[in-house]
Amino acid sequence: MSCIPLRRTVDLVRAAGLETAALAGQLLLAPTGLTPGRWPPPAPTCVHPPQPSRRTGTAPPGHAPVLLLHGLFENRAVFTLLRRSLRSHGWEHVHALGYSPLTADVHGAAVRFGRQVVSTRQLYGGERVAVVGHSLGGLIARYYVQHLGGSEHVHTVATLGTPHSGTPTALLLHPLPLARQLLPGSRTLRTLSAPAPDCDTRFLCFWGDFDPLVLPPGSARLLHPDLLVENIRVAGAGHVSLPVHPQVLALLRQRLSNPPAPAVRLTAAERLTA
Repeated sequence: MSCIPLRRTVDLVRAAGLETAALAGQLLLAPTGLTPGRWPPPAPTCVHPPQPSRRTGTAPPGHAPVLLLHGLFENRAVFTLLRRSLRSHGWEHVHALGYSPLTADVHGAAVRFGRQVVSTRQLYGGERVAVVGHSLGGLIARYYVQHLGGSEHVHTVATLGTPHSGTPTALLLHPLPLARQLLPGSRTLRTLSAPAPDCDTRFLCFWGDFDPLVLPPGSARLLHPDLLVENIRVAGAGHVSLPVHPQVLALLRQRLSNPPAPAVRLTAAERLTA
């Protein structure tokens, strides 16, 4: 019995070391994330919108476009290693997006993110995209697909250390509206707990068992009866280290190589004649 607390202490020290190294790397790379990422030229305007089931874009089968959305007080540099990992394994279209920590609320951030998702689909011939969100970024992506019709455009949302059930540590940033929405029982989280029978997006939720910001760490799991969810515990991981953790990178490549079949939704006219 005495060896169990000792083992826990050793794991905690290792996790703290990994968090410290990840934070140092993030601070070192932060200046590179201040400039906008490279983005392809706008797609030619066409009369007919892209169809969800088509694979006529330049993205190869099994390697749909991937959008990355960082957490509060981060920038796109947090995904430097993940971008390199995906691109070195065949993903040609990986784009890191951003938002301001002074954004009024999750809903507004999700609306703006949705415009970027639709723009990405137009660029790549209608290909349904995947999204990877760290911390608050994962909650913004979830809000979009669950309550703003984004499931039509996004086949997979992977969240890394996202407080799906809220976290009391958000009290430390209480003056920020975005932070207040991360508190357990907030209106935003109550909205996300509502039924979502039409959302067919797949969720991959990674959580570290030594996360010092999402408390308790299991709050980063997504528990919703209407959603297709795979909760993945990353042993010995904290919060900042999740976007660079080798297990996370490997599992993301594996899961994103096999996206769900594209959803085909009926238009209003088709529903009337069906």
